[in-house]
Amino acid sequence: MPLYDASALRRIEARAEAFGGEEALMQRAGLAAWHEALAHWPRARRLVVVCGPGNNGGDGWVVARHAREAGRQVRVLQWPAQAPRGALARRMRQDYLDGGGDADATQDALANADLIVDALFGIGFSRAPDADTAALIEAINASSAPVLALDAPSGVDADSGCVPGAAVRAERTVQFIAAHPGLATGAALEYVGARSTASLEVPASMLDALPPAARLLAPSALRGYLPRRGRNSHKGESGRVLCVGGDHGKGGAIVLCAEAALRAGAGLVEVATRAEHVAALLARRPEAMAHGIDQAEDLQALLDAADAIAAGPGLGRDAWGESLLDAVLAAEKPLVLDADALNALASAPRSLPGDAILTPHPGEAARLLGISTREIQADRHAAARHLCERHGCIVVLKGAGTLVACANETTCVIAAGNPGMAVGGMGDVLTGVIAALRAQGLAAFDAACCGALLHGAAGDAAAREGGERGLLPSDLFAHVRGLANP
Repeated sequence: MPLYDASALRRIEARAEAFGGEEALMQRAGLAAWHEALAHWPRARRLVVVCGPGNNGGDGWVVARHAREAGRQVRVLQWPAQAPRGALARRMRQDYLDGGGDADATQDALANADLIVDALFGIGFSRAPDADTAALIEAINASSAPVLALDAPSGVDADSGCVPGAAVRAERTVQFIAAHPGLATGAALEYVGARSTASLEVPASMLDALPPAARLLAPSALRGYLPRRGRNSHKGESGRVLCVGGDHGKGGAIVLCAEAALRAGAGLVEVATRAEHVAALLARRPEAMAHGIDQAEDLQALLDAADAIAAGPGLGRDAWGESLLDAVLAAEKPLVLDADALNALASAPRSLPGDAILTPHPGEAARLLGISTREIQADRHAAARHLCERHGCIVVLKGAGTLVACANETTCVIAAGNPGMAVGGMGDVLTGVIAALRAQGLAAFDAACCGALLHGAAGDAAAREGGERGLLPSDLFAHVRGLANP
């Protein structure tokens, strides 16, 4: 699904005459929102519609009119109290009033609502609400009634996903014309609830003519990345992955990485780790070929044989890990870097091949860019782009709504994953999955997208079995295998 930012949608709205005009567009938005309310809250009899001063408020007036005409008890809370700013929104307000409606509701009305419609601000609102508006938003959130947000929950930046101040927590959000990139990642996911999109009869050709800000990838896309293997295939055709890491006290990370690579379909997986970890690795996963490596010189033959390298899980920051990382980078092989490899890059930047794949979580991304984690999360799309520009390679920015970015590709947002995956070791599994796909011949950006999607979908499948809390990285392995065979 393509995701379009506010500037693209403004360009569409500027050409509204091509599909009926601005008034028709507003009427369709209000009607679509009313249909959304009917579909999900058919028994709601008392509606409070909170209308802001702009066109989003105009959409709300249309919703209020349709609800009243359908026999519902409707109260409109106009914010601020004076008439809307724009002529079109004022006209929608007048239509509602002419039909016998009133606009005298106060915040007290929220307590008795069966459904609240949030039409305060639209997709153009990107700052923190003022104190009075923040108090209203908190009153909406304090109500026990579900909230339907129009286009975006008020207080959420629909382009970046940033929530700079108070924001409405919606149970559902209906997006108009097209889906928005910021509502699929980061802090916004705490506020949008379930998302749907109403095209408002805008021709698809008009959207197709504009470049999307991002694309949303759902698990159904996996089958497009993972073709069936030929009956006559052999292990050499499925790629050889070398996993490098596992310093003293961190052996589990590289074990997870190696097993993930096997479960994602690599034909051969070798592990370069501390000698102390070899026995435990073989006991857990005898299919992996484990090598005790004391110094970087011992690594060369393994590097030469590898089709793809996963480096960083448990690598450590001592001389052993640093020397192995230098050898890995010098090999100029398809590469996935995570964890301590990323921390080493942050402290001492090195030249990377253009098809290298970095998989930072927000803290690692912050160190790579020399900014705070809060700044990363304030605009994840921008942060992913900046990481690509600085390091000249592909970036998988992990977190809620994982982003996969590359300088010459449209950023992909992964529509999979859950809070249970916020546990140590999950990133090691992701690293192994992506490396396996890379070794099997997927192009770097495709391997990053498919790997992140496969990882997130496997996490969701595991959470459905036993819940999110207590989910372990190793719980994903059976599901990685199943989903890798669509």
